[in-house]
Amino acid sequence: MGSVERSKRRVQLWKKAIVHFGLCFVMGFFTGFAPAGKASIFTSHVAASNKSQSLPQPVEMLHQQAASAPHASNVNRSLIAETAVPAPPSSKESDHATFLEKEETESKLAPRRLAIIVTPTSTKDPYQGVFLRRLANTIRLVPPPLLWIVVEGQSDSDEVSEVLRKTGIMYRHLVFKENFTDPEAELDHQRNVALRHIEKHRLSGIVHFAGLSNVYDLGFFDEIRQIEVFGTWPMALLSANEKKVIIEGPVCDSSQVIGWHLRKMNNETDKRPPIHISSFGFNSSILWDPERWGRPSSVQQTSQNSIKFVKQVALEDETKLKGIPPEDCSKIMLWRLNLPTSKSPSYQENQEDKIV
Repeated sequence: MGSVERSKRRVQLWKKAIVHFGLCFVMGFFTGFAPAGKASIFTSHVAASNKSQSLPQPVEMLHQQAASAPHASNVNRSLIAETAVPAPPSSKESDHATFLEKEETESKLAPRRLAIIVTPTSTKDPYQGVFLRRLANTIRLVPPPLLWIVVEGQSDSDEVSEVLRKTGIMYRHLVFKENFTDPEAELDHQRNVALRHIEKHRLSGIVHFAGLSNVYDLGFFDEIRQIEVFGTWPMALLSANEKKVIIEGPVCDSSQVIGWHLRKMNNETDKRPPIHISSFGFNSSILWDPERWGRPSSVQQTSQNSIKFVKQVALEDETKLKGIPPEDCSKIMLWRLNLPTSKSPSYQENQEDKIV
């Protein structure tokens, strides 16, 4: 009898285990079909209560509470006063912001043309180091690419080399051995040395002759990068002993040159108006690829005076000269200091550097 009861108990235990396993399997099977992430009633109630406590109250309710509590602190009132609902930006403002961002991105992606700045110097100038450092501090603020070509006569002084090495500017220091008694001839020779260097190495960019006495608006260098062949711009002459400013250069209608600011020319009205050497720039490819601009290649081979060649090409047809800046050529972006106390080449540059 004992063995029969034991066998019945074992069967009952197995039946209970099978029923329990079956119920768990069925519940797990149907639970798998239930939508995931559905919060229970308890959890949703708790979340709603927490949310209602954590969310800031509307501005109107804050003002009502402030009115019902007249003895509230000044800090709470200031917080209520500063609470404001930000107004959504209008469609015009958003469109304008999008346009500005697009324009800024395009300007960053657009490649800039190389600006080639040519500066003649002389050890005879007592202010050479001072003005060279001042001009270097200006050029180093100009966005690249920029090449600064500095030309000087051979001497025992290494002041120019030391200044150039400390600027962080891409430069080329050219030295010549010839001696000159005429300052104007020396300046022309220095510019020829620079132009022959540009021609030999086929440097492609916009050439500008920057004197040590020049003062620039930084936007000037961005404007001259727009020159296609020749460009010209007005320049203000500042004299130390005279309380006035003299304007030299073109008079423009947009970018078209229609006249010139004239100085006293001894009543000679038939003479072509003078243009200062720093008041025009040109595409360097005219030196080593003249056929591109409709010039015969023989002119390049026979011409030993590059600066004279450039002057002739610039003045033979004034329609090639385009006013800079193109939108408003009357804008002054370059000033020239006239220092009458110095008889150095830099002073002669102020007095005699005219194309004609």
